[in-house]
Amino acid sequence: MVVKLTDWLDERVGWRSIWDNVFKRKIPYVNWLYTLGSATLLAVINQGVTGILLTIYYVPTPDHAYDSVQYITTQVPAGWMIRGLHHWGASAMVVLSFLHMLRVIFLGSYKYPREVTWFTGVFLFLTTIGFGFTGYLLPWDQKAYWATTVGTQIVAVTPLVGNWLLRVVLGGAELSPLTLTRFYGTHVWILPAALLLLLGIHLYLVISIGISEMPKQRE
Repeated sequence: MVVKLTDWLDERVGWRSIWDNVFKRKIPYVNWLYTLGSATLLAVINQGVTGILLTIYYVPTPDHAYDSVQYITTQVPAGWMIRGLHHWGASAMVVLSFLHMLRVIFLGSYKYPREVTWFTGVFLFLTTIGFGFTGYLLPWDQKAYWATTVGTQIVAVTPLVGNWLLRVVLGGAELSPLTLTRFYGTHVWILPAALLLLLGIHLYLVISIGISEMPKQRE
């Protein structure tokens, strides 16, 4: 019965060829540094799963945000673990993606024909930074408030359009409840959409073009 079902699906969607191309493709001899991309993907999955679970209880308003975070941590079953995984997973995602990019640079994996793969990786790293920055404000405590206040002032020093960009980021002249709503919307909608799009392109290129081999001594 199972064999008939899998054959029926294969005739219509060709899943066996997809499986072979993705999981049975030839991989050159590499070292453990080449697993940093997979480790980063694992961190992304962790952030996605734990982030969805946190949104069940988190309330993105100034008068409830901090209390909802405390409720998740102290009252929700395993809430402390889910929040901890999301909190430390964010740091792990930034560190792993940065190390992954360093490996690509040092071993020359950004060269032909993988330039577009490299560009998507750069945008993925910037998206990761965006996740960290927007997510830091969401607990709405003193540390998050003042750290975001300082961080957003960096935007203000942009030549010509600094003040305009600052108002766009904050939703006004200063950090306010609208800023929290704007950061939350960016964190759970805009950045995840960008991440999924870029990640899909990035993985497609990695699978279709393949990964680079270890550079030889003469190279």
